[in-house]
Amino acid sequence: LPLLLKATLLHLASGSHHPFYNGFYYNHIMNDNDNGQDKVDYFNGAKLVVETSKDPVYSYNGANVTLPCHYRYEPDTGAKRKIRIKWSKLRDDYTKEQDVVVAIGKTYMAFGDFKGRAHIHRASRHEASLVISDVRLKDDGKYRCEVIDGLEDESDVVDLRLQGIVFPYQPPRGQYRLNFHEAEQVCQDQGAILASFNQLFQAWSEGLDWCNAGWLADGTVQYPIRLPRKPCGGVHLAPGIRSYGPRHRHLHRFDAFCFSSALKGEVFYLDHLDGMTLEEAKQSCQDAGAEIARVGHLYSAWKFLGLDRCDAGWLADGSVRYPIATPRANCGPAEPGVRSFGFPRKGRFGVFCYKER
Repeated sequence: LPLLLKATLLHLASGSHHPFYNGFYYNHIMNDNDNGQDKVDYFNGAKLVVETSKDPVYSYNGANVTLPCHYRYEPDTGAKRKIRIKWSKLRDDYTKEQDVVVAIGKTYMAFGDFKGRAHIHRASRHEASLVISDVRLKDDGKYRCEVIDGLEDESDVVDLRLQGIVFPYQPPRGQYRLNFHEAEQVCQDQGAILASFNQLFQAWSEGLDWCNAGWLADGTVQYPIRLPRKPCGGVHLAPGIRSYGPRHRHLHRFDAFCFSSALKGEVFYLDHLDGMTLEEAKQSCQDAGAEIARVGHLYSAWKFLGLDRCDAGWLADGSVRYPIATPRANCGPAEPGVRSFGFPRKGRFGVFCYKER
């Protein structure tokens, strides 16, 4: 059948009959040099071009974002045609696509987690932009805008990046206790997701230095090193991301690198004169119309809202931490960061609460 189709198209293009017509004349152009290159298909006098943003589009958790996409014909014939638009989300290795939206004319359908959140924006004649409402952490990634007009099918890719923060996470049980699926769950429990390699690399470029290996979203295990040292790959290796490569998702155990974005609400601190137990801390947040904050909430508030508190407080996972934006005496190391007291079984502290706006 493919050979018959090619022969028919060649016959129609070169014979006395009219070429195949669906609004444009179609020619099948052979490579005259016979140098082994592929054949190139053109519409006679009109080439379809699809363009998206060459720069990444930045957004954050809970926001609305538009991924621009426009198409045109060279030269522009001015004809109005009912084309098909398809948006897909790509994996980092481009091996798999997740359908987002398909549209023909004014009719469109969104798929999966994008139902009710995604639609095509067509303010101008040749616009095919994608609008995503209530952006979620896992929306971060590459998207393909594909325009189909009869036999013409062109596409381009745009990168959506969420403004966020990567933080290493160990559970109360200690170092290297999580398989891949448990790492996914603990990040989710902390209001975050497993970080991608690109997110870890961005965090490394901003100063993250962590010697413990952790899971990433693609099933690899890596860790970021700014200051080479003997326990972290050796002093002779250059700074960078150290990689263990893909690991067995059930059998192998490491820590996790989690990714959290800007908050929809606020983090605030509560305390009693004599401090609180963990259960008392949870109740205090509920009494204030909030919930006890998760680790991801605290990191995001420190990163994006400049939360600075030299008082230790409980978090939902049973850890005790405090965020320092401006280092000072008696508040830990000389650089900004979220300090941790670990997971104390006893003790009375304040509490960090989270309340959505």
